[in-house]
Amino acid sequence: MPASRIPMLKIMDILRLKHEAKLSNEKIARACGVSKGVVCKYLHLAEARGIGWPAPEGTDEAQIERLLFPAVQPPSRFVEPDCFGIHQELKRKGVTLQLLWAEYVSVHEAAAYRYSQYCHRYRLWRQQQRRSMRQIHRAGEKTFIDYCGPTVPVVCRQTGEIRTAQVFVAVLGASSYTYAEATWSQGLPDWIASHQRAFRYFGGVTELQIPDNLRVGVTDPNRYTPQINATYAEMAAHYRTAVLPARPRKPKDKAKAEVAVQIVERWILARLRHHTFFTLAELNRAIADLLPDLNNRPLQGQDVCRRDLYERLDAPALRPLPVAPYEYAEWCKAKPGIDYHISVDKRFYSVPHALVGQTLDVRLTAETVEVLHKGNRVAVHRRRGQERFSTLMDHMPSSHRAHREWSPGRFLNWAVDIGPCTRQVVQQQLESRRHPEHGYRACLGLLSLSRRYSKDRLERACQRVLTLRSINYQSIASILKQGLDQQPMEGDSHLQADLPLHGNVRGAYYYH
Repeated sequence: MPASRIPMLKIMDILRLKHEAKLSNEKIARACGVSKGVVCKYLHLAEARGIGWPAPEGTDEAQIERLLFPAVQPPSRFVEPDCFGIHQELKRKGVTLQLLWAEYVSVHEAAAYRYSQYCHRYRLWRQQQRRSMRQIHRAGEKTFIDYCGPTVPVVCRQTGEIRTAQVFVAVLGASSYTYAEATWSQGLPDWIASHQRAFRYFGGVTELQIPDNLRVGVTDPNRYTPQINATYAEMAAHYRTAVLPARPRKPKDKAKAEVAVQIVERWILARLRHHTFFTLAELNRAIADLLPDLNNRPLQGQDVCRRDLYERLDAPALRPLPVAPYEYAEWCKAKPGIDYHISVDKRFYSVPHALVGQTLDVRLTAETVEVLHKGNRVAVHRRRGQERFSTLMDHMPSSHRAHREWSPGRFLNWAVDIGPCTRQVVQQQLESRRHPEHGYRACLGLLSLSRRYSKDRLERACQRVLTLRSINYQSIASILKQGLDQQPMEGDSHLQADLPLHGNVRGAYYYH
């Protein structure tokens, strides 16, 4: 027994006190007369060898010792399987240990292990690796996304103001092929654009996107039914992929991303720490120059690099990019008011009047505003028009549509057809108001009078109101109703003479 190993009986006591008595490591150390470090050492060793407590029935002290301290085997006539190669091949869709063993036997024949021993040796190798390697990611299955913790300062040349840039990281699950770039923020536009550039860098899209629970991508990080941001979900649908956020407080779900972030921080950001950047583009060029070195660096303890694994595993399995890239769009909800318009960024856009009071989905791109009701598009408007209101005729009620079809020119053309006095009345109705549309109602009233009275009578009534300087719809309607338009104009002069003079009666001189 090596001098550094404590008696096997004491090791058994450590396991029993830990699992049965539930004592702390410090109390176990005092009870067994060893240091706390020795207790931790043997507990970890038992866990690594898969030895639980109580030991299986019939297992004696010698068997546990052999499990804890396997003897060094003499040189074997069998060819050891390439466990790392097995681990990588299992990432391919449809590849199994049975298939890999058959290929191994066909090469080595009599020097090959039997299937059970082949699997056992691979499992032993896998237990000795880091925890993050215990997950097997199929080729083309997952992309892990996160941001680095440290930011990078960017200095304005003119003012010297320092602005910090965020570093976005995406890594493929099977090959660990890594992409990184800098953006000004972790906001939604930068988040979506970084995904698109990562897809182009990889040359395709995996089946799943695995982000951390950043608020920009995951609106509700529920463990069982997470809610994805509508824009993020739309982008994923465009690229025929799906978003599956890592579960909250489950670091193993995103271990690949955490390792990639750590590697980017060590092999890219740390190497740029003495550089001063004056633009975001300059920073991204520096990151792009260092990315090949990161992906071409051999993996620890292996003779392959991330690029080799990418070309062998992920690249053939990625889904192709769509012909047209995703057009960035934000989503919101809006409810039209009684004027059947929704408000977006202090502008107003019409929707079908029947949808007044309904909650509608609004999709905003750089150029358009799309309104959807229960998944169906019901309205499309230009977003950056000069007018504050954008109204489509088809959205109006029939009564509003009839009113909308009129214009100042149309009213004037109608009035000319009746006579010059009528045209002058219409023109004054339109010009006397701040907006011509405000005079439409009075003009429409005159139009209704033309349906009840002849053109000649309406023209004479308009001539009379011009003379009396009482130009409004009510005066014209009163004149026509009382038949005053049919009386001679000169007969009106004696009416003023019959009125008694009074201090409150003003003559024409008063208005000069």
